[in-house]
Amino acid sequence: MNRCLLLLFASWIGAADLVVAPCAAAEPKVTKDVAYAEPATVRRTLDVYSPPEGEKHPVVVWIHGGGWKRGDKSSVQRKPQAFVDRGFVFVSINYRFVPEVTIQQMTGDVAKAIRWVREHAKEYGGDGESIFVMGHSAGAHLAALVGTDERYLKAEGLSLAALKGCVPVDVSMYDAAPQIKWLEENAPVRAQLFTSTFGDEASRIELSPIKYVAEGKSIPPFLILCCANRPDASSQSAKFGAALEKAGVAATVLAAEGKDHGSINSELGLPDDPPTVALDKFLNGILKR
Repeated sequence: MNRCLLLLFASWIGAADLVVAPCAAAEPKVTKDVAYAEPATVRRTLDVYSPPEGEKHPVVVWIHGGGWKRGDKSSVQRKPQAFVDRGFVFVSINYRFVPEVTIQQMTGDVAKAIRWVREHAKEYGGDGESIFVMGHSAGAHLAALVGTDERYLKAEGLSLAALKGCVPVDVSMYDAAPQIKWLEENAPVRAQLFTSTFGDEASRIELSPIKYVAEGKSIPPFLILCCANRPDASSQSAKFGAALEKAGVAATVLAAEGKDHGSINSELGLPDDPPTVALDKFLNGILKR
């Protein structure tokens, strides 16, 4: 198995642990603007960053943020290099925005991209059977929704078992209905972003990942990253993580100190960055199985 993964034999515990660790930096092979759905538009394309050699590398599908209304797959900061250094194929996707489409249709775009990755990963040295979905802000919400509501992947001929893990980064819409109601009562200007995007209360419930958490659904393990100083994101993350654990789904929540909504995203991949350390541990725990 050609991965940038170190197999460390710890004789003093009588076990071997597979550890994700950065290798010597190598420039990723980059393939941009690949259409993953028809009709092909710029909003339904993806970029692939792959290690220069090897095969059966695990794959990260990354979903950018932008309030469900903006953003681009090029906004990946250091992530492509960081993940390639760890032996992953990194795929950054675009998706359509409101008001052109609904959040359901956006999540459908994400599911289509995952199906494309599963079918084409081998062409880029990746393993279509080892896909992790991750995202920041609005992208975190979409990652959590596609990782809990099985209808989106089912529409693409897949199940939740197609995902090895899910890592949403700093979003406050895991349980959208009570969160938006609180904003309407306490921060009406800020609430306008969410009311125009999530619709009425019934729609808000329908678009909440927490609604779909249940036992026996093959929901993948979750690592939920958030900023400790964002009470809405940290409280919603804790609530979502507790619901997953209650349903028997492995879930870890890290409320990172000293981060803001931007830096928790832009610094992901830095050495000694606490969310990155947690991410490496999360990936290790899955890949060593």
